Amino acid sequence: MSVNRIAAYATRHLYLYKRSLPRFMEVFYWPLLDLLIWGFVSVYLSRKSAVPNVISFFLGALILWDILFRSQQGISISFLEDVWSRNLINIFVSPLSPSEYIASLLVISIVKLALTSAVLVTLAWLFYSFDIFLLGFPLIPLVANLIVMGWWIGIITTAFILRFGQEAEILAWGIALLFQPVSAVFYPVSVLPPWLGDVAWFIPASHVFEGMRRVISGGAFPANDLVWASIENIFYIGASILFFWWNFKEAKKKGLLAKVGE
Repeated sequence: MSVNRIAAYATRHLYLYKRSLPRFMEVFYWPLLDLLIWGFVSVYLSRKSAVPNVISFFLGALILWDILFRSQQGISISFLEDVWSRNLINIFVSPLSPSEYIASLLVISIVKLALTSAVLVTLAWLFYSFDIFLLGFPLIPLVANLIVMGWWIGIITTAFILRFGQEAEILAWGIALLFQPVSAVFYPVSVLPPWLGDVAWFIPASHVFEGMRRVISGGAFPANDLVWASIENIFYIGASILFFWWNFKEAKKKGLLAKVGE
C-alpha cells in the first residue's frame, strides 16, 4: 500500500469541503440539532425523574452514538461523492488499489469525525455542563470500538452500492439506524424482550453503551464489555473487508463499475 496515494485521495475529498456550505452542514448541522433536542429532553427528565445521572446517560449516549454514525457516514458519503460525480471508474483504473481506496475512506472518516466530535463535546460542556472526559481512560477504548463498528457498517454499505447501484444509496443514511434499537444506546439491554436482548449481545455497540453507563454510575472499568465488543468488531471488520473485496471483483467481472451512478 502506498501512503502517498492514500493521502492524495483523502486530500482530494477534503478539498471538497473548502468552499461547500452544504457539506459543512452535513458535518456540523445535524449533530448540533441532535445535541440541542436530546440535551433539552435530558434536562427535562432530570427535573421530573428520580433516576440519577439522567443528563450524563443521555448526552454521553448521544455523543458516542454520533461518533459511530459519523464514522459510518464518513465512508459511505465519501464513496457516494464519487458515485454522484461519476468518478468511480476513473479511480479504479488508476494505480489506486481497492485496499488503498478503503484506507483513504478511513482517513476521511477520522478527519470528519474529529471535527464533529470536537463541536459536540464543546457545546455539551457549554450548554449543559456535561464533560464527556469525566469517563476517564475507559473513554478511549469505548470510542475506538464505536469507530470500528461505524467503519465496518460503512464498508458493507459501499459494497452493496457498488454491487446494486444507486437503488441501494438509501443504505448510506439508514443502515446504521437499523442497529440503534438493539445497541442499547439510551436504555439498557435489560429492557428489551428476551429474544431481542440476545440479539443485542452480538452488536458491539450494546457492550459499549452498557460499559458507558457502568462507568458513569461509578462502577469499575468495563473490561468484560470492552473485550466482547473488541472480539466482535475484529470479526465484523474482517468479514466486511472480504465482503467488499468479493463485491468489487463481481462488479468488475460484470462491468458494473461503469454503470454505478448512471
